[in-house]
Amino acid sequence: MKLLSSLILLGTAFSSTAAVNPNRYESLKQEMRQAIARGNSWLKSQQKPAGNWDDEGTPAFTALALTAAVRDPNLDRKAAFPESIEKGLSWVLAQQKEDGGIYNRGLSVYNTATSVTALVSAGRPTDEPAIVKARKHLIDNQWDIDKKKETDNPNDGGIGYGSSNQHTDMSNSYLAIEALALSKKVIEDGKHGDQPDLDWDAAVTFLSRCQNLEKTNDQPWASDDAKNKGGFVYDSLESKAGEEKLPDGRTALRSYGSMSYAGLLSFIYAKVSADDPRVIAVKEWLGKNYTIDENPNMGSQGLYYYYQTMSKALSAANIDQLKLENGKDADWRKELGEKLLSTQRGDGSWVNANGRWMESNPVLVTAYTVLSLEQIYDSIPGK
Repeated sequence: MKLLSSLILLGTAFSSTAAVNPNRYESLKQEMRQAIARGNSWLKSQQKPAGNWDDEGTPAFTALALTAAVRDPNLDRKAAFPESIEKGLSWVLAQQKEDGGIYNRGLSVYNTATSVTALVSAGRPTDEPAIVKARKHLIDNQWDIDKKKETDNPNDGGIGYGSSNQHTDMSNSYLAIEALALSKKVIEDGKHGDQPDLDWDAAVTFLSRCQNLEKTNDQPWASDDAKNKGGFVYDSLESKAGEEKLPDGRTALRSYGSMSYAGLLSFIYAKVSADDPRVIAVKEWLGKNYTIDENPNMGSQGLYYYYQTMSKALSAANIDQLKLENGKDADWRKELGEKLLSTQRGDGSWVNANGRWMESNPVLVTAYTVLSLEQIYDSIPGK
């Protein structure tokens, strides 16, 4: 199943007008295929006898490795899955709880969302009942503090980790939104009966409250200052990139790279128009802060997560050349692809020297990177 092609179609309304000759990517495509094969081979060598990867308490590790495996362009899609993939998928399904979530040690939304994406990517009809149950778990975790169907609390409309934490956030919200959008085709034909859906209007309100844009964000910290306008922060009350004082005496939450790409991707899945000022503003911020050397305003922290959100968002937006502040265009596929190829280790894995958000774990980082390369590969125009 060509899941990524479906993902790209979701963003056709966001298409860049710049024409790109797909032949320019021929060499890069071959190098990426080889790097993907080596990365997935290394991941396969790390699979546990039970079928999972890394910590069994965090099914997301297994889900990410499986998604990387089933999206591999080297995989024979007409043949049955290799035993390692079948075993991994069986392990994920065995972790599903009565509430529909796929988790073991908390963080139910994070683990369930990544697991749904893996199951949808595998495209096995037999997994559909589990996907339907998991979708409901994600939907049930959308916040509405006073249950009045109003978004009067800054957390309303968003989704958190699904544990006892006291806030919603952009990371879990975007992962849940992505999983729900990609799995929607499972319920569209009605064979699983009437199914609930996310309150998409409330979700967009939450997304807007995480963006530095005064016109559409009703939170007091929202700022249109030149550094932050259009970018996203971690949640409606906090930025992992910190704060800064503005000349008018207010305190702004600093926008940063990974959450800004997550915001763009979420807007696409929520079907916010390309002409909407929120979409225009985030694309402008991303163009002004484009880099493949760091996670803007975060340095090396969460760098490979940043690469993941970048490749997914720009692919879904169908952007061939990203417009930069200086009037030039960035061939992001070529630049990001070459950057990732250059950082692959001799054994086929990747790792971040900065260990924040578990990026010292090569299983996690290798899965992120293989998925980023696969996203780039599958989004090449005319492929």
